[in-house]
Amino acid sequence: MILELFPRDAQNKIEAIAELNKKIRCCEKCRLHEIRKNALCGEGNTDSRMMLIAQAPGEKEDLAGKMFIGPSGKKFDELLLEADISRNEIYITNLIKCRLPKNRKPKQDEIQTCSEYLNKEIILIEPEVIVPLGYHAMRYIFQKFGIALNSSKVFGKFYYAQEKKIFPVQHPAALCYGDSLLEETTKNYKKLKVLMSECKWYPCCSLKRYYETGKLGKKWVELYCRGDWESCVRYHMEERGEPHPDWMMPDGSIDESLRD
Repeated sequence: MILELFPRDAQNKIEAIAELNKKIRCCEKCRLHEIRKNALCGEGNTDSRMMLIAQAPGEKEDLAGKMFIGPSGKKFDELLLEADISRNEIYITNLIKCRLPKNRKPKQDEIQTCSEYLNKEIILIEPEVIVPLGYHAMRYIFQKFGIALNSSKVFGKFYYAQEKKIFPVQHPAALCYGDSLLEETTKNYKKLKVLMSECKWYPCCSLKRYYETGKLGKKWVELYCRGDWESCVRYHMEERGEPHPDWMMPDGSIDESLRD
């Protein structure tokens, strides 16, 4: 089958995603299919560097068969606008493809069944950055990639595990109940713009040379040069035109072992 080939060329990818979406729309694997109007497929740029994963469709999304068009969708669009990101630049999908009754929390068997579709989406889209929106999507992605959930403050933190960069953020629905999280949530969504491209200095950075010659671990490059370059000390020194040693690390520490 197409899905089992994990295709890389564009035409096979389109066909495989279409086949997967057909299965999602017709799915009757769990109790949720009995009350839904539409099972929602992923939307957006299938060649995007970034995949956003929400929890489940709401009432309006279920009726229209489109993602983020209800109250949380309005907040979502406002956050993207603040971050200077278009929906066409990203791929968005849900952990649970059908509406949850009275917007309750997803049950474990529902997550286990429906996550099979999400897992295939991740294989087909091949995002470099996965952005879980809210607790349940975050918890599933952490479990999938072996990240320990040992802190209550995980939103807005950047992780690298199993060759994937993971950046959990608040679900926009949280802003429908007040503005107490608005500043923090807006800040985290603005970081998405940073994560969508590599550092402009990377092509001429000494860290690129160290990585390509095997002196520097890949994790440094993925977390900073091709990840959160905005948090790199070297980046800001380059921007200010300040000299710094080639063997300075992104966190500002000095690694003498890199000295030529």
